[in-house]
Formats: sequence, C-alpha cells, structure tokens
Amino acid sequence: MSSVRFLSLTGAAATLIALTSCGNPQTPNPSTPEVNGSPATTSQTTAPPSTAADQQQDVDYMTALGLMKGHLLVAKELLDQGKPDQAEPHIGHPIEELYADVENQLPERNVKDFKPTLNTLHDFVKSKPNAPEITTEYKTAMQEIDQAIEALPVSERQSPDFILSVINRMLSTAEEEYNAAIANGKIVETIEYQDARGFILYANTLYQSIGDQVSQDYPDQGQTLESSLNELQNALPSATPPATPVMTPEEVSTLTQTIQQTSQTISSSPS
Repeated sequence: MSSVRFLSLTGAAATLIALTSCGNPQTPNPSTPEVNGSPATTSQTTAPPSTAADQQQDVDYMTALGLMKGHLLVAKELLDQGKPDQAEPHIGHPIEELYADVENQLPERNVKDFKPTLNTLHDFVKSKPNAPEITTEYKTAMQEIDQAIEALPVSERQSPDFILSVINRMLSTAEEEYNAAIANGKIVETIEYQDARGFILYANTLYQSIGDQVSQDYPDQGQTLESSLNELQNALPSATPPATPVMTPEEVSTLTQTIQQTSQTISSSPS
C-alpha cells in the first residue's frame, strides 16, 4: 500500500512554498482565527488569514483534501473500467493516510465529519463491488470533500499564489509516487503510478480555477504552466499503466520543477 509523503519536497518546491518539512500535511496549530470563512473578529469580509502560520495551515489543509480528491478520481476511473479490486486501495488511502491530517480542523471550520461517507463507500467497494449504491456514495464523498474545501476563505480559493502552492505540493507528491512506481525502465508499482495520475489530474483541475487570471496577468508564465501540466497528465495517460513509461522519472521531475519555478516567478512578481 502506498504511503503518502507529500511533505518530502524537492529543493525547488521547498524554495517555492517556503515550507518547513514535517511528517504531516498540517501544521500543529489547533486554534485558527477563521471558522468556515467567519473571522474571529467583527469583520464580515473574507480577509486572508492574519498570519503566515494561518495561511500555512490552510495550504496544508487544502493539500490533504486535494490528495483525497486525487485518490478518488483515479478510483472512479478504475471502477468505470470494472476494476474494483484496484480502486479499493485508492478509496482506503484518504481514510487511512490523510483524514487524520484534517480531522481536528473540521469542527473549527464548521465542516461536517465526512469520514463515515468514505467508510461506507470503501465498504461497498470491498464487499459489494457491483452495488448501485457505489455511484451515490462516491458522488456524496466528492461533494463532502468539496464542502470542506469551501470552508476556506474565498480570497484564498481564488488566489493564484495560494492555489499554486497547493498544486506544487500535490505535484511533489505525484513526483515521489511516480519515481517509486518505476524501476529499470518499467512500471513495477501500479498503485504508486495510479496515485501519481490521480494527484496530477486534480492539480490540473485546480489550475483551471485560476488559469484565466494567470494567463491575463502573466501570459508567458500561464502558457508555460498550462503546457507543462498537460504534458504531465499525458505522461500518465490512463489509470492502467502503459507497458512502457511515457516519461522517465527524470523527465517528470523536470516538468515538475518547471511548474514550481514558474510559480515562483508569479509569486515574486509585484502585485
């Protein structure tokens, strides 16, 4: 079973996001000034977090939820291909590896505990892989993760700097998983390959939420980001690994670093 280690960043990623490496995706800080977008002040605006630590916690939180969505995206592909046995670990990983990283924050953010939904989906896929309820439970699980994401301030969810930080965290994890999947020029660890695909799929989805703004404000960087993300996704063309890798781990790392460095250019540009 794959182990998510998305804080093991490359040097470029660490420079980009200015993070301190740790064992979990969240920074231990149980008190936050925002609960479901309502600041702990009299202000009614969706102002960004008041401290760097608060924003770091929000990046950690969003990254964990993004990785959950990546797992579920690739699980759905495998379910649609009639491979529930391969889909099952990707439904289990959000519960086993990621949920603890956000669980304590959910009440603070007024977010419903969605672990029961993930458990129900997981149980159906394990014990009744052809049950029609799987479709409903999958949809509910994705909606509840989306609701957890929506608890973040709108100002962050619409911020290129914030979203690019999350994207680069996810891509660093995808890079690790892809490296672990390949040995001697062959894909030898299917689950890790699938993990990487799911994370890249959701990273692309996240970029679409800010792509127009980036392209308008930074046309050159926007073109680089979009083309590099598309190349990454094409490197993992389906949930079923190709007989021969489309790209080497080194080529995937180069693309990941290009995205990180381009993101840094945007972050360091005058607003």
